[in-house]
Amino acid sequence: MTFEELKLTKQFIQATKDAGYQSATDIQVMAIPPIRAGQDVIGIAPTGTGKTAAFLIPLLSNLKYAQGESPRGLVLAPTKELVIQIAGEARKFATYTDLRIIMLYGGVGPKAQLNELSKGVDLIVATPGRFMDLYMRRGIFTRKIKHVVIDEADRMMDMGFMPQLRNLQEILPTKRQNLLFSATFPHRVERLADEFLLWPTRLEVAPQATVASTVEQFKVELPNMRSKLSYLEHLLATEDEPESRWMVFVRRKEDAEQIGKYLERIFDFGVRSIHSNKAQNSRLNAMELFRAGDIKVLVSTDVSSRGIDIPEIDCVVNFSVPGDPHDYVHRIGRTGRAFRSGRSITLVDPAEGYALKRIENLTRDVPKSIQPPENLEIFETPRWERQNQAKIIDKEMRKIDPDYKGAFHEKKKKKGLKSQKNVIKRPKKSR
Repeated sequence: MTFEELKLTKQFIQATKDAGYQSATDIQVMAIPPIRAGQDVIGIAPTGTGKTAAFLIPLLSNLKYAQGESPRGLVLAPTKELVIQIAGEARKFATYTDLRIIMLYGGVGPKAQLNELSKGVDLIVATPGRFMDLYMRRGIFTRKIKHVVIDEADRMMDMGFMPQLRNLQEILPTKRQNLLFSATFPHRVERLADEFLLWPTRLEVAPQATVASTVEQFKVELPNMRSKLSYLEHLLATEDEPESRWMVFVRRKEDAEQIGKYLERIFDFGVRSIHSNKAQNSRLNAMELFRAGDIKVLVSTDVSSRGIDIPEIDCVVNFSVPGDPHDYVHRIGRTGRAFRSGRSITLVDPAEGYALKRIENLTRDVPKSIQPPENLEIFETPRWERQNQAKIIDKEMRKIDPDYKGAFHEKKKKKGLKSQKNVIKRPKKSR
């Protein structure tokens, strides 16, 4: 369906064409009419299927034009990266209007943001914490807000934003339109929807936690981190497309930093890493360079798995399997966007098989297993890593069988018996 058939005004039809949208996606076709009609909506769709445009286009259409000094629309997102992405998309769609759009996030001084707010605003895109901070400083007047969007609601719950969202509930007008969008809909998000939305229309274009069909999934079993790094190096060295862009996801920020530096040393193309310890300007600069194609590889923790909308990403590598299976959906959703094809490669060590199984159960999809090349250098697992893997396996096995004693149980038992045999029995002293 085209945007003309959705009966948008000429300004927004032209803006969608300028942004490269040729036709509406399923979630956009389903969401735009009820949102324009003022209904509360829950939108559930796989990452990369156009959820952001599904709520921004009708929201901006309802705001129509600049009016007054106070905001009339509010979009809440969990991270500053996502705030920047949403605000950028909103400005594209509002190109042929005079709507004023401001983004608010932490990590920068509030003075400049307060000054910008004082000039008048129609739509605010913000993280919950910074919005409340500026409200408490009397920089935001909420009485005119009629439309509220909670984006990436599942991530909001994961990051512990529920208390802040409840505080926001207290300061926002009772009569307003509420929209909630997410790629997954776990029980915590369902409770959030019950508190915030009134008789919502639920739109679900695919089963929950479904991976986009444009992403081809693979998995490779490797014994340890050093062997994973060897395989990642092989993948990048044998890549046929020089213009391709890759994202590498890891669990820990220390791993992101070390892997980024290692790849930067051995390859000529640009490599950057982003994680929560990086300064905000460094993270934003890395993302802009990646977006522009000036760097080929971006190594990241899950901090940005939901904050990057770059259709040109060709491959996502899960260097470590995420503990939360929902994070897997969002990670690989960075590729295969906007009707393009993509692929994901998950590197699995012996301790990560259980986490991968949970992902397969959630997505109802099993990645294709591929073998590493015969000439790939496989390293011996160091003692410390082997012990860490054993501890993780023990923890997983106890979840399955509460009576499971653990891999170290027999070893401890034998050690105890041995120490008892070596005890020297001293004769009792005679009195």
